[in-house]
Amino acid sequence: MPEARYAVFGHPIAHSLSPRIHAAFARQAGIALQYTAIDAPPEDFERILATFAADGGRGGNVTMPLKERAYALCSTLTARARSAGAVNTLTWRGEQWHGDNTDGAGLVRDLTGRQGLDLRGRRTLLLGAGGAARGVAAALLDAGILELAVVNRTPARADALVDALGQPDRAYSRYWDDLSNQGDFELIVNATSAARGTGAGTFNAPMTLVNSRTVAVDINYGEAAIPFLAWARAARCLHVVDGLGMLVEQAAEAFELWHGRRPDTRPVYEELRAQQVRLVTAD
Repeated sequence: MPEARYAVFGHPIAHSLSPRIHAAFARQAGIALQYTAIDAPPEDFERILATFAADGGRGGNVTMPLKERAYALCSTLTARARSAGAVNTLTWRGEQWHGDNTDGAGLVRDLTGRQGLDLRGRRTLLLGAGGAARGVAAALLDAGILELAVVNRTPARADALVDALGQPDRAYSRYWDDLSNQGDFELIVNATSAARGTGAGTFNAPMTLVNSRTVAVDINYGEAAIPFLAWARAARCLHVVDGLGMLVEQAAEAFELWHGRRPDTRPVYEELRAQQVRLVTAD
């Protein structure tokens, strides 16, 4: 019987910190773990995933741009994966893939726990409507935000996400070109992937979106988060948060699903954050 394997799938994927995170969790738990990063172009994802299962693959994380494709390949789904219409965590069960989505839980745990933020009553803007946005939208509503405006450069995708949420009194879509007319928000979440894999570019949005309480969150981390975070700082957002904490927390959720043990995320997050600071200082 092949050795149990785990992996993270994405395109591109070389930047991923997931192998380091899961290796650290495994050391905490005292278990042997084979976890690798696998580049999977969208058109080849189904074939690559089938090969992975045949070679002993028993679990996987899924990142951009494959979360909605992963959803379509699962035979069974959790309620939160069905709500999102996207999957970021795969588990091999009974010769088929079971899909879950731990992104929303990871984001809320980071913001309310590590960052100490109260999300209740916040008027919230979600930028993006792909698999990443779908993974966090329902969790934000469940965390008690006041309302959720979803904006995407392809309006039909924003409309589809809002329809899937099924809360027309709290969640609605708006046009990207009409952002300047939307007033201000206490929480702005960037779930677009424009900068991923391309280095730092620019992010442009009206600074009238920001008020004195605004928290700006990018679910990306590293270079991919630079453009949005730079805009947020220039707009004088009260708090600016990248996606590193969310990444660690969603990984912990997946690790517990696979291995039945909840890892301590604090030392893993602190080590990765310290390394990021050293890299920035070195530059």
